[in-house]
Amino acid sequence: MPQSYIERILRARVYDVATETPLTPAKLLSKRLGNQVWLKREDLQPVFSFKLRGAYNKLKHLSAEVRGRGVIAASAGNHAQGVSMGAARLGCDATIVMPRTTPAIKVDAVRGWGAKAVLHGDSFDEANAYAQGLTAERGLTFLHPFDDPDVIAGQGTIGMEILRQHPEPPAAIFVPVGGGGLIAGVAAYVKYVHPQVRIIGVEPEDAPTLHAAMAAGRRVVLDEVGLFADGVAVRQIGKETFRIARQTVDDVVLVSTDAICAAIKDIFDDTRGIAEPAGALALAGLKHWVAREGAEGLSLVAIHSGANVNFDRLRHVAERAELGERREALFAVGIPERPGSFLGFCKALGKRQITEFNYRYADHQDAHVFAGVQLTGGADERTELVQRLETKGFSVLDMSDNEAAKLHVRYMVGGHAAGVEDERLIRFEFPERPGALLNFLTGLGKRWNISLFHYRNHGAAYGRVLMGIQVPDAQRAELTDLLTQLGYRFWDESDNPAYRLFASAGGLT
Repeated sequence: MPQSYIERILRARVYDVATETPLTPAKLLSKRLGNQVWLKREDLQPVFSFKLRGAYNKLKHLSAEVRGRGVIAASAGNHAQGVSMGAARLGCDATIVMPRTTPAIKVDAVRGWGAKAVLHGDSFDEANAYAQGLTAERGLTFLHPFDDPDVIAGQGTIGMEILRQHPEPPAAIFVPVGGGGLIAGVAAYVKYVHPQVRIIGVEPEDAPTLHAAMAAGRRVVLDEVGLFADGVAVRQIGKETFRIARQTVDDVVLVSTDAICAAIKDIFDDTRGIAEPAGALALAGLKHWVAREGAEGLSLVAIHSGANVNFDRLRHVAERAELGERREALFAVGIPERPGSFLGFCKALGKRQITEFNYRYADHQDAHVFAGVQLTGGADERTELVQRLETKGFSVLDMSDNEAAKLHVRYMVGGHAAGVEDERLIRFEFPERPGALLNFLTGLGKRWNISLFHYRNHGAAYGRVLMGIQVPDAQRAELTDLLTQLGYRFWDESDNPAYRLFASAGGLT
């Protein structure tokens, strides 16, 4: 790694506004995992995120003349707040272009620091393109959120602090990855001082920017990225950040949404702090890596990168955390439709607590119940429980990893519809903006009847919709073509067993 980055990090001007955050032991999780787990608490920064470091360092290295003309950034969250606070401290005019889907809490935070918030487009890419146009039009200086040496150096001060605060070099440091500014800065410093320390990047399964680039040996543009961990929802790793990562990053771990939710709960249990999804990403990766490697007795650090989470999103986090930790299982269970069957089912479960039970009479032979069961022994206990129920004569379908079941069907159990023909079940993601549903229905037109509809809002940029549409077999290809043209992400769930058991028009046929 070039000496220049070490010098940049050592000379970084971050502490005018940022604080040296603590390295906190996660005692409960350490005991559970059999390793010493530490959390680098960047959620305790004045803007509740590490992004302040890089943004301010970049601003500080601009000349007074350049700052006097004003700066501009495109961001949907933490970079926006870092630029806004840094600009306020330096007396610099700042314009932040944010997607119209940005939650009000983040827009208000930007304006609270005195920056001008401009809402444009429905995605970061649209906001970024508009910001680039304003940059040239108004003579402003664009502040990139990650692919800039001064930004990388500012984030690299976190690595410097970890090595200073930890009594000995840790075995590994887990770093959340979006555009790569944080992992590039941390890895550049740590690998120079202690090359034996493993640097492990962590990404969501639905936004693997660095993982895909490492596999291809070059930067790639992802077709789409998931938005649950919106702080790392980037379609392409930065050019400079990838150059550094290729030389310094040892591994990249991918984790599920449920695993992220479980890590949010772990952080709360140990610190009583609430992490945003991207903020808990590194800890989710640490847990995954420990299980995969069978690691024991190691000192491991996870960077808790931020806490800018909408309160209403916590509903979704709470629902999925137990599943992510394998402390809850969701089953569809076939029970004979006769007195005493439910009692027999409960006895088969033993002393395990039922967390959810949904049922409605369907016919006189078999009942199909949607049940949540609390676990203490993880995935192995889940497998053993399925086998136990089956030996007792119950038919069991494990739906713990069935996305449609977890998002929609569990709330819809109420019997099968009679007289509904040619029903196709489609799951959509709709942008959370005014008119999105109306635009979709207008595009769909009046050709096909909507026979089922369920909507779930999780406080994210995208809402989840499950829709039944009556489409004759001969017209299915036309429906698929039309849905593709409309541009919304969709999945055909017509053969999903959760739907077949609990909500289909034709029952199990």
